[in-house]
Amino acid sequence: MFGRKKDTPAPEPAEQAHPHREGAKNRPTPTRKEAQAARKRPLVEDPKEAKRRAKLERREAYAKQREAMYTGQESALPARDRGPVRRYVRDVVDSRIGVGEILLPIMLVVLVVSAFAQTWAGYLFITVYILMIYAVIDAVVLYFRTKPKLKARFGNDVETKGLGWYMAMRTFQFRQLRVPRPGVDRGQPPR
Repeated sequence: MFGRKKDTPAPEPAEQAHPHREGAKNRPTPTRKEAQAARKRPLVEDPKEAKRRAKLERREAYAKQREAMYTGQESALPARDRGPVRRYVRDVVDSRIGVGEILLPIMLVVLVVSAFAQTWAGYLFITVYILMIYAVIDAVVLYFRTKPKLKARFGNDVETKGLGWYMAMRTFQFRQLRVPRPGVDRGQPPR
């Protein structure tokens, strides 16, 4: 009389008890004990393990960013190189042969030649200084020629602060060593 009934129906599976609803979490709320167990961490972490984990995370983030620099993925580039204005500036520099990029090989040749030909050393160094001045003037002229094109293409409210230095630094690098990699060939108009 007070005992259990022998033919008790089986409980419904969780899927039938909680049908799938759009916009709902579709799972039972965890108990307090389960939630606390999921959040439980040691009070004091092992400092060596924490350092190792942080170093590994930094290394992975840097590798991802470096890969993006070589492939040109806009979303993973550092803030310095991100945006359509910076890409346009890179393309303007990459589409031409600048004096700045041939300056370093010329300086190396002059250094080697001056070690053997002492009489010509003075003339060679004067030539290098003239080339350096010409390369700086070339970079400045390139900036002032590009600035109106930037305003015409991206509007008058485009931020040009720092673009001159960015353009000059890219102008003085070897084309093969430029990062992000050049997106246009020489003589090709910027994208």
